[in-house]
Amino acid sequence: MHAIYASNPDQSRGRLFDEGGSAHRSAFQRDRDRIIHSSGFRRLKHKTQVFVEHEGDYFRTRLTHSIEVGQVARTIAGTLGLNLDLTEAVALAHDLGHTPFGHTGEDALDACMARFGGFDHNAQALKIVTDLERHYADFDGLNLTWETLEGIAKHNGPLRGDLPCALSDYTARHDLELHTFASAEAQVAALADDIAYNNHDLDDGLRAGLFKVDDIRTLPIIGQCFTEVDDKYPGLDPLRRRHEALRRVFGVMVEDVLVTSRARLAVAGAKSAQDIRDLDAPVIQFSDGLFSDLKQIRAFLFENMYRHWTVRRMRRKAARIVTDIFEIFMEDPGMLPPEWQILAMGDDAPRARVIADYIAGMTDRFALQEHAKLTDMNLKS
Repeated sequence: MHAIYASNPDQSRGRLFDEGGSAHRSAFQRDRDRIIHSSGFRRLKHKTQVFVEHEGDYFRTRLTHSIEVGQVARTIAGTLGLNLDLTEAVALAHDLGHTPFGHTGEDALDACMARFGGFDHNAQALKIVTDLERHYADFDGLNLTWETLEGIAKHNGPLRGDLPCALSDYTARHDLELHTFASAEAQVAALADDIAYNNHDLDDGLRAGLFKVDDIRTLPIIGQCFTEVDDKYPGLDPLRRRHEALRRVFGVMVEDVLVTSRARLAVAGAKSAQDIRDLDAPVIQFSDGLFSDLKQIRAFLFENMYRHWTVRRMRRKAARIVTDIFEIFMEDPGMLPPEWQILAMGDDAPRARVIADYIAGMTDRFALQEHAKLTDMNLKS
């Protein structure tokens, strides 16, 4: 039973290119399925989350992260009476625009593109699903519904002022009303992202040995969860102990979102999905107390994981790789693959945008291979 403010696929604003309906799937189910079957989604398997793809089989990648976000988002959406398929579609698509090497790659590419409008992974995700996925006979992109595109574009909130090119170009022909909040389903996807990466970065950091359990037991939420496990399972082996504690951390975050969001939805009195968009604040949120706790956890991770000396070394290499590839192709676009050469033969700004699209689509592995081919002085490579 859906809530009155849930998004209804039968009332969707439709697709840019009309296709008619499906006898077996709702409009949002088709969106989710197209995202899962897209090339961009498959490439997430070999794109880094924090650790570069080859550093270990157990660390999260963008693909496993996106699947985890989808699972958390479905749990929250189902409990709040929202549309599960739209929620999952936005959750699974939210990282499609990420470059190789995670935020390090994005920062490097943004710096390369500074003279040409910059680079933003969220805008790139929209460009992928509206243009760069070119498999269908009748249109470029995946031709997703307005609601899914809206969620991809603004799940983190309204977008005002100067917009990345990918967003401004698309909304000029298909207005996604970027000045408003997104649906409750898209807001759930955004919070599910926060929950997933806070939890799995702790897990991956412990697994990598960047910090120890004793280092995080003084942090809010985490210390209490370890104490609960130790009281219930004294002498539990370290791996099971870590898992039991972190799954409780996960549960605390999800429960807080549910309690807080239920209260906010009740106060808002929304009678439709559009009412949610027209509010002056998001309805899906953490409580102030838990948000403050998460800021302390993020500060710890920033200092002890993202700025760890081993991670910093890899990030420096990754930034250099992305920058080298960009500069080489800008100097000589004739070195691009033939299908990309055709697109990159214009002036500097259009050329830079094409090169950025090409680099952003690379996996970690492919970027490493491409850089080696372009820079190795061995003529046999």
